[in-house]
Amino acid sequence: MVWRNSTLRALLGSWCYSISLPLALLMKAWKYTGIILVAYSLYAGLMLDVPRLVILNETIRNLYFHVPMWFTMIVLLLNSVILSIRFLQSGQDGLKVNLIFDLKAKNFAEVAMMFSLLGLFTGMVWAKATWGTFWTADPKLNGTAVTLLIYTAYFILRNSIEDIEKKARISSIYNVFAFVLMIVFIGILPRMTESLHPGNGGNPGFSNYDLDSGMRMIFYPAIIGWILVGFWISSLRNRIEILKNKK
Repeated sequence: MVWRNSTLRALLGSWCYSISLPLALLMKAWKYTGIILVAYSLYAGLMLDVPRLVILNETIRNLYFHVPMWFTMIVLLLNSVILSIRFLQSGQDGLKVNLIFDLKAKNFAEVAMMFSLLGLFTGMVWAKATWGTFWTADPKLNGTAVTLLIYTAYFILRNSIEDIEKKARISSIYNVFAFVLMIVFIGILPRMTESLHPGNGGNPGFSNYDLDSGMRMIFYPAIIGWILVGFWISSLRNRIEILKNKK
């Protein structure tokens, strides 16, 4: 009987290990996918041929880096808003609020701001090469500056309130409005006014006249890859913050 029990435990342990290993690899697969896609987009974006266009010339390669930064920022901010809403919902019906949602919302917003600064920097470099100046009175550029100020106020607001639960609740409400304003300033208003940016102010977007199939094979993986990397960075920050709070 003892022999059978030990054999059964050994078989069960072996089976659990054989299942846990693929599951662990599967859970990390999206991280590896993000790294591979970003590495591919960096190499292909710099080394492969691009369309020879007037004014843009080789600077069109920046499309693989500048635009994915903004896509990543928007997706991360969207996830931050969802987490803020989940926090606000967690305290309903007399239940205890879940501060983890607010913590994660803050971390996603912080990483999103990092990508917004990268998008702004790559955009300024591109503007200098094509428009002749790092900054101009363009609605999208001004909207980006306003968006950065809105989210800077979000972090200042968080640091100005000492009560943890009160801070989380007020910040979550502010985060929802901040996301709506961000969409208005960088997604709606530039399309309603004159703008130098492609796809805004009556200007055709890249996809309408020069984003060929070769560029799409780099552009779309770049977007997916940077979004995955953004989520990875945010998840690491979440784990660090949670461990700090447990001490």
